[in-house]
Amino acid sequence: QVQLVESGGGLVQAGGSLRLSCAASGSFSRINNMGWYRQAPGKQRELVALIISGGSINYADSVKGRFTISRDNAEDTVYLLMNSLKPEDTAVYYCSWDYHSVGVRMTSWGQGTQVTVSS
Repeated sequence: QVQLVESGGGLVQAGGSLRLSCAASGSFSRINNMGWYRQAPGKQRELVALIISGGSINYADSVKGRFTISRDNAEDTVYLLMNSLKPEDTAVYYCSWDYHSVGVRMTSWGQGTQVTVSS
């Protein structure tokens, strides 16, 4: 099974930038997709950005043009570069992988990292 650990969250002023990292460890045979999600207080968890097997990338409309998801294959690490941050981006950000391991499709989540954007 894959374990995910996020880092890079923090407090930043509106207009600033942060880069989140998600480091993976464990065994897998195929990654179906890997992504970043976020959950603000009182709201449901929502998809922020997703890398799909084959290389396609999807972004939530609210972050298009500001956020960039990328992957370092050698390090099994996924990044989320967040520019032009807004107070409404404040949330706990989670990394998630959908993958196959020993023939079983599985999903792993990280513990989350807090991002707070002040106005």
